[in-house]
Amino acid sequence: MREMGWLLGAAGAYIVAIMPRMRHRAERMNGVFYAHRGLHSQERGIPENSMAAFRRAVEAGYGIELDVQLSKDERPVIFHDVTLKRVCSVDGRVSDYTYEELRQFPLAGTGERIPLLSEVLDLVDGRVPLLVELKCPDFRALVCRRADEVLSDYRGEYTVESFNPFALYWYRRHRPDICRGQLAMNFQRQEGHYGLDRFAARHLLTNFIARPDFIAYDIRDKEAVSKNLCRRLFHCPSAAWTVRSPEQLKRVRPYYDSFIFEGFRPAAVRADRDRGDVLNA
Repeated sequence: MREMGWLLGAAGAYIVAIMPRMRHRAERMNGVFYAHRGLHSQERGIPENSMAAFRRAVEAGYGIELDVQLSKDERPVIFHDVTLKRVCSVDGRVSDYTYEELRQFPLAGTGERIPLLSEVLDLVDGRVPLLVELKCPDFRALVCRRADEVLSDYRGEYTVESFNPFALYWYRRHRPDICRGQLAMNFQRQEGHYGLDRFAARHLLTNFIARPDFIAYDIRDKEAVSKNLCRRLFHCPSAAWTVRSPEQLKRVRPYYDSFIFEGFRPAAVRADRDRGDVLNA
């Protein structure tokens, strides 16, 4: 009986830990196709997270997933990697340079430059939904404050997401009206990263901190137990990242509600209206 009581207590604690937001949940991201870092194309010379990629996504009518981090002078810029090497062939981190210095570096050898979040908002102007990933390296969540200063005047539809539950906790406390999502993956299997923090993140055990409105989970682990429990038990929407082919989309459809894609173009702009057709990328 004592062991049974312990097991029931542990199961109850687990359920409470992974529980998403239950009351007044914002579900604005549900059923959308998001172009991963914009509708970029290496073959066409359109770099990821560039104004050209965002303009192309808007013209096609897709939602846009983009990455926000801070420059040295704390301006919210759009860039995925922590370092500049892969995209700009420059040493150092994004946070090592001011915005004006970052503007000197071409994206993937093109005429495109690292944009400000404010520039992207002006371009999109509410025409398609945005999925804003906040690159938050610590507990301070400074990127949340700086991004919110820009986003607070935006009248278009947007949601935020982050791997860092404390970034979402900032939104939980300060902007509970904004739809927020927990990014997660199997860090051990996919990246070889171990540790208690990675274990907790993989199994969504930090949801009690963030109380997210949706879960954005790596498609390589579509059957992740905690993600599927949140979806089935709590009816919490889930977003798939990153879908790179029509075949992958077909395989993961039963496990997700929205889809972040790249390398192909779904025929419909919303996942709940897709016929399975594919347009040229």
